[in-house]
Amino acid sequence: MSDAIERLFEAVMAQRNGDPSASATADLFAAGRVKIAKKVVEEAAEVSFACMEEERQEVVREAADLIYNLIVLLVEAGVRPEDVWAEMAKREAELGIAGKWPKGQRP
Repeated sequence: MSDAIERLFEAVMAQRNGDPSASATADLFAAGRVKIAKKVVEEAAEVSFACMEEERQEVVREAADLIYNLIVLLVEAGVRPEDVWAEMAKREAELGIAGKWPKGQRP
């Protein structure tokens, strides 16, 4: 799975300074960080709604859109996938594989 994320990350990086009229990814970057962040929120909501409706294939499609937009936002924020993997490994070591820090208790 991380290989696909890495390939997506590299493809998004390659489009970062592309022609917005020729690339939806370049168009998102041209629109700016706020627009990209709003797309992540929109796609997360669509995944949630598809889950509530129990539409499995729609959940899959919307989850793919969410991952794409999240990668665009990570690129915009200067965060690489390996940064996220390192945080996940740290949490796994301290909290277990499904661990999440309680609110207000992050180290």
